[in-house]
Amino acid sequence: MSRTASMIRWPASRRMRIRYLWAYALIGPQVLFFLAFTVYPIVMSYVYSFYEWSGFGPLENYIGWDNFIKLVHEQAFWNAFRNSLIYMTAKTLILLPTTLMLALVLNQALFKGKVFYRTVYFLPVVTTTSTVGIVMKFIFGNENALVNEALMGLGVLSKPIPWLGQADTAMFVLILIGSWKFFGMVLVYWLAGLQSLPKDVYEAAKTDGANGVQTLRHITLPLLAPVGAVILLLTVVNSMHVFDLVKTLTGGGPFYATETVDLYIYNFAFSTSGFPQIGYASAAGIVFGVAIFILTALLGLLVKWLQQAGGRG
Repeated sequence: MSRTASMIRWPASRRMRIRYLWAYALIGPQVLFFLAFTVYPIVMSYVYSFYEWSGFGPLENYIGWDNFIKLVHEQAFWNAFRNSLIYMTAKTLILLPTTLMLALVLNQALFKGKVFYRTVYFLPVVTTTSTVGIVMKFIFGNENALVNEALMGLGVLSKPIPWLGQADTAMFVLILIGSWKFFGMVLVYWLAGLQSLPKDVYEAAKTDGANGVQTLRHITLPLLAPVGAVILLLTVVNSMHVFDLVKTLTGGGPFYATETVDLYIYNFAFSTSGFPQIGYASAAGIVFGVAIFILTALLGLLVKWLQQAGGRG
């Protein structure tokens, strides 16, 4: 107890007290904003979920678990949940192997211009997602769009395809653009993992006469497994939340074929066509958050297991 008290004791010197005051003064606004715009909304969303509330007026109509019961029986919510899972799964399956293969190439010491290519692949990451959605809507959005003109000019298509007007192609385009947008970030993750691998292991393998395929199979991939599990976790969590791209690119259409849970919650919370349902939207957010938490926990166990296996290896 005395040790803890000595650790948090106010400094005796005037100079240190001034430094502490300046530190708290600079941190204070950020803490206040965090409490006001992050912690408070999260806490209140749990409160709102037990009320039938439009966002206007006092909280009076307490309905208990009715919002959650309604949500469980709502087919539109499970359709949005399914779309989110399809988007997450497809995006993860596309990103992990392709970025790993490119990272292996860019990590080669003799590869020329690797810094340039790393920058090019990372540029979409720093581009605003809503801007990407708007631009891509012009590229894919109608029969005279750039993609149709290019494919018809090359003879690949005989007639234009309504990419965003059909359920299958709209989801395909959404996954493709989402993967392109996050490609550079996953690539950086793999490059960081590759550059952290011990060099002496590769030197020993080279001395023993191992070729490139053998080195990749028996050294690189096993050593990268713990890092790969973390990248899988980050990619899955990132892919489960897709709002701005869907909102600007497809708006959830056609016929709710690309509506994700984030957009579903937004439509009920800030609906302009009907009366907002903050309580119901909060319940949907909580259920979706719990689902992501369970998925993240399972992937976290996978990461821990792979790290322990790597440590034993």
